[in-house]
Amino acid sequence: MKRVLLFLATNLAIMLVLSVSASLLGVNHYLTARGLHLGMLLAFAGLMGFGGAFISLWLSKPIAKWTTGARVIEQPANATEAWLMHTVAAQARRAGIAMPEVAIYEGAPNAFATGATKNSSLVAVSTGLLQSMTHDEVEAVLAHEVSHVANGDMVTLTLIQGVVNTFVIFLARVVAYFVDQFLRRDENESAGPGLAYGITALVCELLFGVLASIIVMYFSRRREFRADRGAAQLLGTARPMIAALRRLDGLAHAANGPESLPKNMTAAGIAGGGVASLFASHPSTEERIAALQAA
Repeated sequence: MKRVLLFLATNLAIMLVLSVSASLLGVNHYLTARGLHLGMLLAFAGLMGFGGAFISLWLSKPIAKWTTGARVIEQPANATEAWLMHTVAAQARRAGIAMPEVAIYEGAPNAFATGATKNSSLVAVSTGLLQSMTHDEVEAVLAHEVSHVANGDMVTLTLIQGVVNTFVIFLARVVAYFVDQFLRRDENESAGPGLAYGITALVCELLFGVLASIIVMYFSRRREFRADRGAAQLLGTARPMIAALRRLDGLAHAANGPESLPKNMTAAGIAGGGVASLFASHPSTEERIAALQAA
């Protein structure tokens, strides 16, 4: 969950910065000085959209470390850290990827993997996960995260985000152009876009970006099923992954209702439904267990 949400938040922030920078540099005036050039606008949107997505990918690992306070294990300080390093190393060899950095951070039961490439990745687990799960269950969670890396899920997510960004920027500026034209219908069009264009484009990018995250989250949920299957393949059986999912489900139900659940569990689809489920980065626990049992 953290992997996806951190990436989306970073991407949105970068896109807004790029949008403001483009306005200050006069790009908006160039694109609309002689009317709305859809081809030129689409090329600009593609450059900005994919550029922003790949910048987010490049920053994903350092931002994840900074925001979670994750401590990378350089030399194991105890038996748990040594076991984590050994387990991830063994799984990485079986998955055919370079050894990821392994980190621990303080927090509720959770884990994530991130990084720009398969051979420059980070796998991090929370103290809550280590304290509430058995070794077999933690090993399954680690295998799930290693599978994310081996499957290239961060790059896949980046490409999807790049396409989404392109259409968000394109549509935002089309709407901004017509709003600006409506508000300035009695003025000289050759003067270029007015203040309304920049403000409308920025607001629309923010709104469209949030709505477009539904698409990204849908693909994220699909990748979770694949990572679950990958974990089962790495371990030779689906039983530990099913046990880990049931453990997480039990931790969720042990709390006093959805209001008291850790935010990461609710966002991961362990609780909740309806419209909120469209923004969930993970399928429900029941769906994931059923998919593993049917495989």
